[in-house]
Amino acid sequence: MSLNLDSASLNNTFSRVALHTLGCKLNFSETSTLSSLLKQEGFEVVDFENIADIYILNTCSVTENADKECQALVRKVKRLNATCKIVITGCYAQLKPQAIAQIPDVNLVLGAAEKFNLIYYLKLLYDTQTNMVHCSDIQDLNHFQTAFSQENRTRAFLKVQDGCDYNCSFCTIPLARGKSRSDTIEHVIDTIKKLEQDGFQEVILTGINLGDFSTTTNNNKTAYLVDLLWEIEIQTQIPRIRLSSIEPNLLETPIIQLVKDSQKFMPHFHLPLQSGSSAILKKMQRRYHIDFYAKKISEIYSLIPDCGLGIDVIVGFPGETEAYFDETYQFLHGLPFSYLHVFTYSERKNTKAMTMENKVPMSIRKSRNQILRNLSLKKSHFFYKKFVGTYRPTLFEKPLENGTISGYTDNYIRINTPCSDGLENAIVPFKIMPVLTPQQEIVSL
Repeated sequence: MSLNLDSASLNNTFSRVALHTLGCKLNFSETSTLSSLLKQEGFEVVDFENIADIYILNTCSVTENADKECQALVRKVKRLNATCKIVITGCYAQLKPQAIAQIPDVNLVLGAAEKFNLIYYLKLLYDTQTNMVHCSDIQDLNHFQTAFSQENRTRAFLKVQDGCDYNCSFCTIPLARGKSRSDTIEHVIDTIKKLEQDGFQEVILTGINLGDFSTTTNNNKTAYLVDLLWEIEIQTQIPRIRLSSIEPNLLETPIIQLVKDSQKFMPHFHLPLQSGSSAILKKMQRRYHIDFYAKKISEIYSLIPDCGLGIDVIVGFPGETEAYFDETYQFLHGLPFSYLHVFTYSERKNTKAMTMENKVPMSIRKSRNQILRNLSLKKSHFFYKKFVGTYRPTLFEKPLENGTISGYTDNYIRINTPCSDGLENAIVPFKIMPVLTPQQEIVSL
């Protein structure tokens, strides 16, 4: 559907729009693209905490709290403006459109295929003044829609892949995002060049299953993620490229070698593990076992000793006994990572895990979550200590209200330092100084 509409009447009635993102960095990039579409049509985009005529919630995949979270945000914006219109889109909207439509005061629900036709549906909403649900079958979603963040002029999140063909037993993403599909290499290169011209210093390549990037080239050959990365290396001048989360079975040796040899690609990977027990990995229907994962980590550090490494892990999966959890803890304890993202398992409808027996009590799930968070703090502190007294290239972002400025080193150490002229949006060699406790962030002088 065309977005080339006469929106004058619509803008006069609903001129101020506020957007809010729930979930992953890919959602963040898509919200930014929606914001740009609105601005192009003459809308004023304001902060979500401000009074607006339209509030748009871009939701994440459904969890046990997704419905409550949506309702709480709807109540919040209604307190700001009782006459506002509320639009819900994103993964939760695709999975549960009718349930969202039943939330009081929700005016418009848009599924995955309809999200980027937002202006069209706002025009319909204005014309009809009736609440609407527009959500196509996810199997009908076959095209790739580009998106990249534009709010922060330092680091941009660029979507290059969407959807997933995997069938992990706990995951609703294939139901919410559809089949795996990718951008073209030519368009990715053009977008990175534009971001470079706009002053961005770093681009983070994102996707639902980034390692599954696959596209057809102009000479009808199939190109994969490593091919995309080589073209970015050769054809662009932007100082820094970073990869977002990538499945361990898709992180091929040529990709690791490219990162090692490149001055552009940052020495930082994020590899989902989900469990350190091969028995639980099998129940999760993951495509690797712990021996493979350990060898992949060993390969990374043999080639890139200073590499930053993040790991996703889920605690409390059905059937995770105390012994299986201890396997996960001991496995992680022996890995040289720099931080963990720990998730407490939550039941999701229409997944195989939902019907599995031997569910773990929520109190135990939360306790295990805290245990791994404590391990993450200790591992982070140990990783930081390795670099105390060394200089790492650090990209600083915007100054903070407290007079400091923060940024990330090449290997993803967070830096906080007093703000001074010339640091904003600059890559500076910075000396890492000692910290006293794992809870404190690195402070550089």
